[in-house]
Amino acid sequence: MSSPDIERVRRAIVDWYGRSARDLPWRGAGASAWGVLVSEFMLQQTPVVRVLPVWTEWMRRWPTPADLAEESRAEVLRAWGRLGYPRRALRLHASAAAIVEFFGGEVPRTYEELLSLPGVGTYTAAAVASFAFGEREVVVDTNIRRVEARLVSGVAQPAASLTRAETDVAARLVPEQDGFGADSAARWNIAVMELGALVCTARSPKCVECPVVGDCAWVDAGRPAPPIDRPRRTQAWHGTDRQVRGAVMAVLRAAGGGGSAGVGATGVAAGVAADVAELESAGEVAADGGVGGVARARLGVAPTVVDVVYEPLAKLYALGAPEEHLERAVSGLVADGLAEMDESKAVLRLPS
Repeated sequence: MSSPDIERVRRAIVDWYGRSARDLPWRGAGASAWGVLVSEFMLQQTPVVRVLPVWTEWMRRWPTPADLAEESRAEVLRAWGRLGYPRRALRLHASAAAIVEFFGGEVPRTYEELLSLPGVGTYTAAAVASFAFGEREVVVDTNIRRVEARLVSGVAQPAASLTRAETDVAARLVPEQDGFGADSAARWNIAVMELGALVCTARSPKCVECPVVGDCAWVDAGRPAPPIDRPRRTQAWHGTDRQVRGAVMAVLRAAGGGGSAGVGATGVAAGVAADVAELESAGEVAADGGVGGVARARLGVAPTVVDVVYEPLAKLYALGAPEEHLERAVSGLVADGLAEMDESKAVLRLPS
């Protein structure tokens, strides 16, 4: 693209964004840098529709890094809910503590400072510096890569991994101006990202709605399909250790934590007060119902809490996971800092 072409494309995409952007709270004029950082952690591999209610509740409870840093890890993990990849919650918690300790409780504004925070990589550092502080950074996420691959390179999908050539193209397209104005780098970054999310989508691009369809090299080439031998990246779930880990975490969140309650962990089949038999006697879990040889776990909770716990526990048993899957799940959760044993080594619970 020549310089006039780049300027025309920029203007068209930014104008489209002004008309069509979603009203997301972390983009609003009143959004804090902390709110932007929280959103970037939550949006990693997670759709906006799932993030919105969790982000809103987190910002209500923990409106500053100091507020989150003072919270227990157990409560942070519980509040993370079903967003998935819960280690993100622990890293965000650690980032909050680092912000308080090293930056006076204020989210740092430069790329280099942001990169020093736990769990913040190159993309997140660039995104927060751009979206929270208006710094001129080259932000390249999946949506931006796809838009620019089609617009400039004429291919349906970008390479499997970010290349130097892609980064160079992205850097050339980013305006020189910083700040938040219509001609700024921050405005461009968020606009092209939104175009990829809403119009230039991976599977069903809405080319008739695209503000730069006339400049798109991919459309001009006849919208060629990606190579047929390119493997699709999929993430298995059903029947995997990841599924069992998620089910165990759901039970831990429901049972309690922070030194109060948990799930029996001796052979994944011991505990203290209320066990599955109580649920069976109440008709909530069948006595012979599809446990599939899995040792029956007990819950370290008072009987009055059973009503809260039985649903995720029943779902865990319904998986019919072999005992070794449960053992690996428990070991992995402990190793990742997502769970801990009590002093008796008999009860697994959320970390304090």
